[in-house]
Amino acid sequence: MRIPLAYLSIILLWATTPLAIKWSGQGPGFLFGVTGRMAIGTVCLLLILVLSRQRLPVHRKALQTYLAVALQIYGSMLVVYWAAQFIPSGWISVIFGLLPLMTALLAALCLGERSLTLGNVLAYLMGVSGLWIMFGSALQLGHDAVLGIIGALASTFLQALSSVWVKRINANIPSLLQVSGGLLFALPLYLLTWSYFDGQWPVEISPVSLASIVYLGMIATTAGFVLYYYLLLHQSATKVSLVTLVSPVMALLLGHFVNHEPLTVKVVTGTLLILGALLTHEFFDRLTGLFHRTIEHG
Repeated sequence: MRIPLAYLSIILLWATTPLAIKWSGQGPGFLFGVTGRMAIGTVCLLLILVLSRQRLPVHRKALQTYLAVALQIYGSMLVVYWAAQFIPSGWISVIFGLLPLMTALLAALCLGERSLTLGNVLAYLMGVSGLWIMFGSALQLGHDAVLGIIGALASTFLQALSSVWVKRINANIPSLLQVSGGLLFALPLYLLTWSYFDGQWPVEISPVSLASIVYLGMIATTAGFVLYYYLLLHQSATKVSLVTLVSPVMALLLGHFVNHEPLTVKVVTGTLLILGALLTHEFFDRLTGLFHRTIEHG
């Protein structure tokens, strides 16, 4: 029951996170938004560790795991916060829908997982087609929107690389400790980045921006990351990334109805192709195998 509940929780969090990311950077700037989020998340997780009397292991594999987790927390999140300035929030979730495909490809190369099958090749082609249509929509919005899509793609790749790296290290560390260690690696980098490129404390923060930063820090970071790495500890890297199957549709609808983001035919078509790619990736080879077994025993 714990694993299905963790999947459901992450789906809901990943559906609401893109819009909260966009709101958190409006006014104070995306660097302040993401740095504030990670600072709040770090404080919350360290408080949990103190109250539960848990200590971070510091052996070699543990430190490698923290570094791998920091690749997502710093690298992937910083890039997606930058990209969120230029594209609708729902698009971020749709592009992150390609995470299972990227993860499967990296898992095949780095972990030796059998993930380059006929079904997966078809899924890659559908995913690329959907992404191409999304690029067409971005061109209509302007040059910055194209940069936003490229940034979201880069962020997705970094998250896939992080998850495969964690699985490769296989340190068997509880997810709470993984995220706490990763945040302790990432937060100083965020503070240095914000100080160098911005360094100005915002004069005024709107209630929406402040609430978004607090939500992302206390809920999305503290609960979301811990649940994500909890699943990664108990499931394959490819299977964990399948939470992106549902969240893109929810994020698109949320962005459209709450933030009045455009929902054009091209966006819907591109989204359906990417979701179709995920379904093909997950079920095509299973159904083909079932069909062959039925024929053999028939």
